[in-house]
Parts: sequence; C-alpha cells; structure tokens
Amino acid sequence: MVKATIIAVIRMSVQLYLVGLYLQYIFDLNNGWINAAWVLAMIIIASFTVIRRSGLNRKLFIVPVLFAMTISIVFIDLYFLGAVIKLDYLLDARYFIPITGMLIGNCLSNNIIALSTFYKSLDRDNTQYRFAIANGATRDEALKSFMAEALKKALNPTIATTSVVGLISLPGMMTGQILGGSDPSVAIKYQIMIMITILVSSLITVVLSIIISNKFAFDNMDMPKKGMIK
Repeated sequence: MVKATIIAVIRMSVQLYLVGLYLQYIFDLNNGWINAAWVLAMIIIASFTVIRRSGLNRKLFIVPVLFAMTISIVFIDLYFLGAVIKLDYLLDARYFIPITGMLIGNCLSNNIIALSTFYKSLDRDNTQYRFAIANGATRDEALKSFMAEALKKALNPTIATTSVVGLISLPGMMTGQILGGSDPSVAIKYQIMIMITILVSSLITVVLSIIISNKFAFDNMDMPKKGMIK
C-alpha cells in the first residue's frame, strides 16, 4: 500500500499540473464536441480504474460499468445543469467539466466498494447462493442479501459525509466560492445541490453497475461464471 500511495500522490500532482495548463485552453475554446469528448474520456478512465481496483475480470465487467456510469452521469448532468442551474448551453466547459468531474470521482470510489463487496461476498458465500437457487429462489431473490451488503458498504461513507457537512468541515466547492468572492448564502445553495447530486449519482451508478453486470457475470443456469474475480 505504501508503494501504491506514493505512485498515486505523484500521479495526482503531475495530472493536476497538466490539467492546469490545458484546461484553460478548453475553457477558451468551449467547443461542445471537445467538452463531451473530455468527459467521455474521464468516464472511460474511471471505468477501467473501477475494474482494476475491484479486482474483477475486465472482459466481463468493463462494458456494464462503463454503460452504468455513462447513464448516471448523463441523467444527473441534464437535470442539474439544465433544470437547476438552467444553463443556456448545457456543455459550457466552465460548468460541465468541473461538475461532471466531481460526480465521476465520487461514483468511482463508491463503485469500487460496491462491486468488490458484491462479487467477493458472492464468491466467498457461494454455497448460500446455490442453496437459495436450489430451493426455488430466482437469481434476484438469491442475490438480495449480497446487494444489500454492497449498497450499505458503498453508500454509508457518502451518507455519513452528507449528514455532517457544515458541522465538521466546510466542503471544497463552497469554500472555493466564498474565497472567490461569492455570497455565502449562494455558495451554500450550490453546495447543498452538489451534495444531493453526488449522493443520487452514486446510488444510480452503483445499482446500475451491479444489475447490468449480473447480465454478464452469470451463465444460463444462473451460476457465476468462472474467472469472474482475478
């Protein structure tokens, strides 16, 4: 873990420095196709990261994870940018890229926990699953307890963070707006909406990832495929 932590810190520093250099050009161009391509690249990278850190088979899981994350991000972006902020141009780089980046980052971490917990618990307690199937349960019924455990472990940190915002710490977005000269009451409204969208997008992504992945991870006899976990 020490090696992985050092590599992560170095990557973060280099990546943020490079982003600071070329993000300004993207903002100046503000081209819808470029902005959409940038976000798509973030989603693809996040999906591969989820699979790698979850220890799952890339061939089985990359398509469902990518599909689930894309649906969640598109749905939340359309609502937040179109209905809440009411942008005239939904793909405005100064809103579209930073907000989507926040959503993807939180979806990524929650998805890693959810998929890892779900499929490793299923692998560990495979006898319990087979017993339920043998006694007439449908696949969804047999997987209900595994789904509940995955959702609880994945979303508990986000729910806990949401419940103590303002008591323990001031969130980064709100603090940044206040430091930038925005009225605190306005910054607070944005932060409340951001926290809600993060929670909802994480929930949608986690649920969709597991549901869609199950279409690929089981055979015609409702048995988990071999090689599902690396």
